[in-house]
Parts: sequence; C-alpha cells; structure tokens
Amino acid sequence: MEIKSEHVKKLRDQTGAGMMDCKSALQEAGGDFEEAVTILRKKGIASAAKKAGRSASEGVITSYIHPGSKVGVLVEVNSETDFVARNKEFQDFAHDVAVQIAAMSPAYRTREEVPEEVLNKEREILLGQLADSNKPDNIKKQIVEGRLEKWYAENVFTDQPFVKDESIKMHQLITSQIAKFGENIIVRRYKRFKLGESSD
Repeated sequence: MEIKSEHVKKLRDQTGAGMMDCKSALQEAGGDFEEAVTILRKKGIASAAKKAGRSASEGVITSYIHPGSKVGVLVEVNSETDFVARNKEFQDFAHDVAVQIAAMSPAYRTREEVPEEVLNKEREILLGQLADSNKPDNIKKQIVEGRLEKWYAENVFTDQPFVKDESIKMHQLITSQIAKFGENIIVRRYKRFKLGESSD
C-alpha cells in the first residue's frame, strides 16, 4: 500500500524515529498509525529516537588510514557525556565510522544535506534512461524513485550499508548505539582524503 508522506512526518514528529523507520513501520502496520507507534517502540527505535533530539557536545575525533596510506579519514563522533566518549565500545564505533567513510566515500552525510538541484538532476538522468520505454508515466516515476533509493544507498552516509554487516544501514547502526549507550550519538562531520585528489 502507498504510505502518504504526511503520515510518515506525523509519526516521525510523535516518535522522533527516522523517516525510513517510520515509513517501514507504517507499511508493516498496514497504515494503522497507533500500531506503527507500537512497532517502533518494540524495536526500541522510538525511545532511542527521543534521545536523538538531545544535545551531544562530547565525543571523539578519530582517524583511519587505509593500508597503503593512499586514503585517510578524519571523523568527529559526538556523545552527550565524556563518560561515554571514553568508553572503548564507543571509540570502536567511531573507528568503524571512519572505516566506513574510507571504504564507501559518501558524498553527503544525510538525505537532508543533498541539494534539491542534485536530486532533480539525478531524477532527470534516471527518467532519460527510460525514454525509450513504453511504460506509463506513473510507472516510470515509481521506477525513478526506486532507483533514487539505490543512489541514496551509494552516496549518502546514513543510507549506506555498513561495510562490516551489509544487512544494516548506517542510520540503523547509529540508532543501535544510541539505544546501547542511552545517549544521543551524532556523526557530526568528516573529511576523506585520497592521495592526489584536490581539496574542495
């Protein structure tokens, strides 16, 4: 069934969960709003997401240099307290984030950071690839949006599959860390260096 964006937004506003988690919960619940809230709570996403609104000004800056010293990453990962920042598991998570960025080279941190003109250009290209197709326009639009999801998974950090476990996406991994530590955790910023590339 088709899930309306205003329902996804309403669920997100109420639970604080991510857009994709809200959409999945609504689909699983067959559009039933209260059931979707229950699904999110059972998964621990709603409680973790409430923490995601809190200020996170502690944390670590960590680095990763890929073997061969041709690719390197600096990343800042924030927590709410210095206590969590000094935790070995949190530091391991920050290191995993740096490895992820080195391997996957995300162009954007979140979907919200992708400029509208970039998305419009991508849609134009994808639609152009279907120019010779006899499919109706509404089907073409669905195909384009489906392929756009694949583009997000390649170019947006939070949508990328985790290199150490491709069954989960990075936003799911971050949510699991929020639930584990009981604090908001944010991948604040990063810089990926590749030997010979000019800096932007």
